[in-house]
Amino acid sequence: MAIERPKLQDDQRNKVAQWLLEHSSEGNLRHGAKKEAALHFKVNLKTIWRIWSQVSNQRASGVPVHVKSIRKGCIHKDKMLIDGEKVKKLSVLERSTLRCMSTHLGVSKSLLHQWVKEKKLKPHTNAIKPFLTTQNKLCRLRWSLKQLSRVSEDGFIPFQSMYNTIHIDEKWFYLTKTNDRYYLLPDEEEPHRTCKSKRHIEKIMFMCAAARPIIDEDGTVIFDGKLGIYPFITTEPAQRNSKNRVKGTLEVKAIAAITKPIIRDCLIKQMVPDFMAKWTKTSSKHIYIQQDNVKPHIQANDPEFQAVANTNGFKFQLVCQPANSPDTNVNDLGFFRAIQSLKDQKPAKNVEELLENVKAAYEEYPPEKLNNVFLTLQGCYQEIIKCKGGNNYKIPHMNKERLSRQGMLPRCIQVEESLVKESLEILQMESSEEGEILRLEDVIEGLNEVLLID
Repeated sequence: MAIERPKLQDDQRNKVAQWLLEHSSEGNLRHGAKKEAALHFKVNLKTIWRIWSQVSNQRASGVPVHVKSIRKGCIHKDKMLIDGEKVKKLSVLERSTLRCMSTHLGVSKSLLHQWVKEKKLKPHTNAIKPFLTTQNKLCRLRWSLKQLSRVSEDGFIPFQSMYNTIHIDEKWFYLTKTNDRYYLLPDEEEPHRTCKSKRHIEKIMFMCAAARPIIDEDGTVIFDGKLGIYPFITTEPAQRNSKNRVKGTLEVKAIAAITKPIIRDCLIKQMVPDFMAKWTKTSSKHIYIQQDNVKPHIQANDPEFQAVANTNGFKFQLVCQPANSPDTNVNDLGFFRAIQSLKDQKPAKNVEELLENVKAAYEEYPPEKLNNVFLTLQGCYQEIIKCKGGNNYKIPHMNKERLSRQGMLPRCIQVEESLVKESLEILQMESSEEGEILRLEDVIEGLNEVLLID
C-alpha cells in the first residue's frame, strides 16, 4: 500500500519553484532535474511536473512567478446557515443553553456547537447590576466629575492622581468553597470533601484598606498602597472539653454581627494608627477615607473619630461613595477578587489558618497590579460620565500589562472636555428644575474657565 505524502503548502511550493529555476537554462530544465527535485523535497514526481508547468506558464505570460495550490478543498453545499433573525426573536432565557436553544431553533446541538466554534455565536456571562434611580445616576455623575483634576491639556482633562485617598470595605472570606474545580490525571482519585452543612461554612469578615501605590519611573515601589486588612474576630475560652481542645483553651471566633461601635473601634484603634505609621512622609497628610453607605459605617462628623483623625499633623476625612456604586471602590472593583483567588490556593482546616491565608494573600498581591486597579477605577469613572451616571457599560481594558512593559502606562486617564461639558449641562438642568443654582466650582473645584457653561 502506497504511503500518502504530506501536501505541500504554498511557501513550500515556491521553494520548489525557486529550486527548479536555479537548475534551468533559457526556460529548459536540465536532464534529470525533476527527479532530483522529487527526491530532494520528498514529494511525488507528478507534483514537480505540475509546479514546473505553472512556472512555465507564468514566465510565458510575463508575470512574476508565484506558485499556489489549485486544490479548493471540500465545500459543503448543503451546509445549514444560521438564521440571525430567528435567533434574535428568542428571549435570553431561551438561549441560556445549547440544548434549550436547539429545541427552539429546530437544529441539532452539534450544529450549534459548530457555530460557536466558527464564532457565529458567542457565549456570554451576564452579571446583574444594582438598580439605579435618577437621583443615583446624578450622584454618580457628580462624584465622577469631582474626581477630575484642575488642569486641561489639549482638549482633555485627566483624573486626579488619587494618592491621598484610602478605599476601605468589608468582605466575608469562607474557609472553603461549596463547589470547586480541579484538574486531575485520568488515574487520579477524585478529592472527597465534606462538611456538616453547606449553609454554615466557617467564615470571617475582614475590613480591607488600600491606597494607590507610588511607583517611580524606574519601576521602584516607593509605597505599596497596602495599609492593612483587619479581621473582625474575638478570642473566647472553650466552655467544655472536646477531642480538639480542653476546657478553657482560647479559641478564635468570628464576630457574626458587625455593628457601628465595632466599626468605630476598628477605625480608631487599629486602622488610623496604622495609616499614620505606614503613610509616606512626602505624601499629603490630608487624606480621604472612602467608604460605602452601609448602616454600620460611622458618619464623617463622628466626634470620637474626629478626635483621633486630626492628630500628629494628619487630617483624615471620611467620605461616602455614591449609593449602589460598588464600581467606584477599588476593593469591590478587583482587589477583593484577587485576594480571594490567592487565598483559595492555600488549604485551610480551621479559622486560624484562614486568618493566615487571607493576610498572606493580601501581602502577596503585587503593588503594580494594585496600581492597575486604580487605573481601571478611573476608566470606570470615564464610562460613568459617558453613560450619564448609569452602569450599563463594560469595564474598560487598555492592555495595562503590555503598556507597562513598554514604559507607556499612563499615570492618569483623560476625559474629553466636550464630554465633561455635556455632563455639566445635565447637572445644570437638573439643578435648575429643583430651584438651585449649580456652580461649576461645586462640581469640579478649580477647573479651568474653558469649561464654564455659557
